[in-house]
Amino acid sequence: MTRPLRLVAVSGGLQRPSKAAALAEHLMDLIADEVLCEQRLVELGQLAPQLAGATWRSHLPETVERELAAVEQADILVVATPVFRGAYTGLFKHFFDFIHQDALIDKPVLLAATGGSERHALMIDHQLRPLFSFFQARTLPLGVYATDQDFLDYRLQSEALIQRATLAVQRALPLIGLTRHAQSATAEELVAA
Repeated sequence: MTRPLRLVAVSGGLQRPSKAAALAEHLMDLIADEVLCEQRLVELGQLAPQLAGATWRSHLPETVERELAAVEQADILVVATPVFRGAYTGLFKHFFDFIHQDALIDKPVLLAATGGSERHALMIDHQLRPLFSFFQARTLPLGVYATDQDFLDYRLQSEALIQRATLAVQRALPLIGLTRHAQSATAEELVAA
């Protein structure tokens, strides 16, 4: 029997509650409805005091190191960040600067962002996709962008957004299936060895 996939979401939201975290959790739940997985949410706003001043990974406290390791060992990633000045948050980028450059190779990554208006929707393709292309990750076909009007009390309320999130996950399932298949093949190789 294969183990559950490790599904990790990273929220670049700086406060709690966070629309980015709410969107990330919604996407994780949609994936978990389809695939056996263990879920973990990394909230960068909660790590900010321990993360923001560090320049080397070896200087990070164990709490941050555990979250970096969780991302590196994930089978599937969901990343969601608020848009600040047309891009992801500085804290989001700082966190991913500590991720080993080979750790995300071929890892499926579902991209998501939140912003005050629709004018920042292309940030997913112009900012997030290139960042994860550097890591050679498999960014999933559809990103999910949400505006402030899509939420009510930090819960998704817009039917159009809920449908887009569902479609993004449905389109991601074949790539997630490949991850499951690769995991099973590796487990069989280990047993045979």
